[in-house]
Amino acid sequence: MYTLKTFIAVIAFTVVSAFTSTSTGYKVGDIATDFNLKNIDGKMVSLSNFKEAKGFIVIFTCNTCPYAVAYEDRIEELNKKYASKGYPVVAIMPNNTDVKPGDNMEAMQARAKAKGFTFPYLMDEGQKIYPQYGATKTPHVYVLQKTSKGNQVKYIGAIDDNYQDASAVNTKYVESAVDALLAGKEIKEKETRAIGCSIKV
Repeated sequence: MYTLKTFIAVIAFTVVSAFTSTSTGYKVGDIATDFNLKNIDGKMVSLSNFKEAKGFIVIFTCNTCPYAVAYEDRIEELNKKYASKGYPVVAIMPNNTDVKPGDNMEAMQARAKAKGFTFPYLMDEGQKIYPQYGATKTPHVYVLQKTSKGNQVKYIGAIDDNYQDASAVNTKYVESAVDALLAGKEIKEKETRAIGCSIKV
């Protein structure tokens, strides 16, 4: 009986852990390694290309997720507001395009053109970058700040608190984080739960 109880306890712990364990990627305060990914214009893009940047708004997103689509205009607004202040948006499409062909490079190019994206929209070919970050959703945001040690993770999570209705947003998490960094202040909410579709592997 003891063996059965132990077995059940182990199974229960495993199930709970599967749902509650945090991602194995970056935590706030970690230094993010650079990447070299293909943009929709065919050029390779790295964070090191942005010589004048003070940091970055790295967003894992895609064409096919309803949550990501709902945030497209807000992502564009973030770039227009903060790129000139030193925090450009760098969007990365992390999905396996065999599973989601609507996220292939041709589809990314068409979507970017239709929406008038002004930010880089990169393909995580081979799905090597999103696991490093620990991204699990589209969209999933990482605000980075350039430091003497490298690009330090300052915020992880959602763009804001209402994916359904931009006009009903109460807290703009990313804007608050970047505004705090620009003002040299502490970020109040450094981590929130990303809401979106699971990344397709």
